[in-house]
Amino acid sequence: MLRARRVSRPKFSVSGAPLDSITVAHGDFERVLSAASTGGASALGGLELDIGRYTAVLVAIDPDRLTRGEALAYWLNLYNAGALLAAGRAHRTDVSSVLRVPGAFTSPWIEVAGVPLSLDQIEHGKIRRFHDPRIHGALICGSVSCPTLRPTPFTGSGLENQLDDQMRSFIARGGGSVNRGSKTVTLSRVFKWYGRDFVSPSKMPTILPAGGIRVAAAVAPWFSLSDSEFITNEQPAVEFAAYDWGLGCSIA
Repeated sequence: MLRARRVSRPKFSVSGAPLDSITVAHGDFERVLSAASTGGASALGGLELDIGRYTAVLVAIDPDRLTRGEALAYWLNLYNAGALLAAGRAHRTDVSSVLRVPGAFTSPWIEVAGVPLSLDQIEHGKIRRFHDPRIHGALICGSVSCPTLRPTPFTGSGLENQLDDQMRSFIARGGGSVNRGSKTVTLSRVFKWYGRDFVSPSKMPTILPAGGIRVAAAVAPWFSLSDSEFITNEQPAVEFAAYDWGLGCSIA
């Protein structure tokens, strides 16, 4: 039997040499998140104008001129604003899932630095290229099984702690659980889809799969200490939960 040990959390630095000393203003998005936090999914349909004001602020900024932390916060907030917009349209048109909104993730909806971008293009072409797998605990999709919605915007100065907090929140609220009796760990399907990002962050983005045991070991640091030690020491069997695409807005 291996001796239990404290599992250290991996470091994914989001700091970098500054380009322009711009701090992005996220006040408009803070009001959107506050409304969503209070009203849940039913509030999303009335937030389009607020989201429009916020995204207008973002598209006036060239994210390539931001520091690394400010740029990643920029893209995370922009993606989540678009996902909330899609969820709001789903709620307003009385459909059961964002997947029933035509082109919700695949159609361009915003133009940044002259380039039209869809949510998929923002996630895979922009955000994943920061080589920080914690983004998978930060991006929402307006669905029951997606990570919890953070009630405040991501910021360049607070991003390191915010991303760790999001991972812990996602796992604690259904993204991961341990069953010592059956010696299994159940993970969100997010970790199946993007497991290689956690196992090999330097290779992000990639579509290559990763073994369940390796994925569980990579995400173990964001479990509680006792569960993290159990996963690391016992190497339990891994199961991936079914993903519920039903319209929802889980608040952190």
